[in-house]
Amino acid sequence: MGLRKKRHTEPEATPGGSWAVELRGVRRQYGRGGGAVHALRGIDLALPSGTFTAVMGPSGSGKSTFLQCAAGLDRPTDGTVVLGGTAITGMNENKLTELRRTRLGFVFQAFNLLPSLTVEQNVLLPMRLAGRRPDRRRAADVLTRVGLGDKGRRRPGELSGGQQQRVAIARALVTDPDVIFADEPTGALDTTTAQEILGLLRAAVDRMGATVVMVTHDPVAAAHADRVLFLADGAIVDQLTGASPDAIAGRMSTLTTRAAMRAAA
Repeated sequence: MGLRKKRHTEPEATPGGSWAVELRGVRRQYGRGGGAVHALRGIDLALPSGTFTAVMGPSGSGKSTFLQCAAGLDRPTDGTVVLGGTAITGMNENKLTELRRTRLGFVFQAFNLLPSLTVEQNVLLPMRLAGRRPDRRRAADVLTRVGLGDKGRRRPGELSGGQQQRVAIARALVTDPDVIFADEPTGALDTTTAQEILGLLRAAVDRMGATVVMVTHDPVAAAHADRVLFLADGAIVDQLTGASPDAIAGRMSTLTTRAAMRAAA
């Protein structure tokens, strides 16, 4: 990759590493004319492989749209998205679906497990959908890593909420993806269980070399990340590295106050 002018939102690549996620001039507009909504207003960002990034911002700041565009779940109006060195903007839907199934992992607030399948079958689902032979040893390994090595034959309804989210993390890890996108992964969990889930995501980065991009509203959750990016009005306006929950909460409070003042103006 050639030399690129750095921006304040662009972290250093790790020595010998590579970019896991790149957004170049990404804009997303819904509607036209005077009623158009500019959800993203030109995002330029590069995230190194093997890092944990949290994305925060006031309501309506563009967090969800950012995640959807970065993960190939929505197409930007302008700009380019590159995942693991592959440009996905303009990719046809079949190829994009294949890429999501083989090279991306997803963890959602609502777990999104299939109740009729066993835990093991849920974990192996990305392999089946990608047309790959299910690797039961791999499933057993990732289930053991998330503390559910003895729960493979259970069904989701037999597990607690925290255990179901552990299954979702195992499912996200099973294909050894380039990036794991997590959307409010602790939003439906109590404080203690949330800390356990965040610890697992942190361990996936530190011990397995995973790359995690997490949207959250919780400063305590964001503090588990290496870097916190702050969105406002569809743009990245600030970032913190290695920050405490109090520092993150203070920055969010400032952004929320500014957003409220603009809305009242």
